[in-house]
Amino acid sequence: MTPDNVQFRTGVIKGTECVKEGWALIKDQYWLFLGIVFVGIFIGGAVPVVLIGPMMVGIYLCFFRRMRGEPVEFGDLFKGFDYFGPSVVAMLLHMLPVMAIVIPAYIIFYVGFILSAVAAQGTGSEPNPAPMLAVFVMFGIFWLVMFVLIIFISIGFTFALPLVVDRKMPGFDAVKMSFKGAIANFWRLLGMAMLSFLLSLGGILLCYIGVILVFPITYAAVAAAYRQVFGLQDPNEIMSDLPPPPPTFT
Repeated sequence: MTPDNVQFRTGVIKGTECVKEGWALIKDQYWLFLGIVFVGIFIGGAVPVVLIGPMMVGIYLCFFRRMRGEPVEFGDLFKGFDYFGPSVVAMLLHMLPVMAIVIPAYIIFYVGFILSAVAAQGTGSEPNPAPMLAVFVMFGIFWLVMFVLIIFISIGFTFALPLVVDRKMPGFDAVKMSFKGAIANFWRLLGMAMLSFLLSLGGILLCYIGVILVFPITYAAVAAAYRQVFGLQDPNEIMSDLPPPPPTFT
């Protein structure tokens, strides 16, 4: 399926409703989904470039099966490897821009720090703190701009992996379509992300254990937002050259 055949809606995401829908989706099988998300993140983090994509796809596959009323088993997590190529491409397209921002930022900071430290020593006179202070101020402003860019990129990729598993889209097409749908709903997705951050922050206050307990809810909320924006594809739909029927938004 290509981006030209995919429709999406705008103005339909409500952060609190997505979180509530996500909780309602998994609450009667919470421990199963906690295990799925925890193991998926753990394995994916072992070799992020290679494994995180298939593992995340497997997580969303489990949520979508649940949304369709299909039985979910722990082993469904590993069906994400059926989408290995597209998921790796999508994750690389996500990670490379972020790395291109973060790595130069640190290089610039440390080089500037060293040069300012040398300049601050002067030629044997009293140390001058102005160069060091200027580096920290400029680096702070630089990082603020980079932080905004990273948020923009991350929100743009929100639906990339769900599109890979639900619409069987190639990695590049999924990223392209994700940006179209996510940017069209940018502020609502940002609000949902902030709500998820607050939930995670509450988990941190519980000696970090709560963060793990919140993981299934935050991912389920993203799955709910995806269904509100793109709908869920009928898995029994026969692929043909004809335009697909409209997806269901429930």
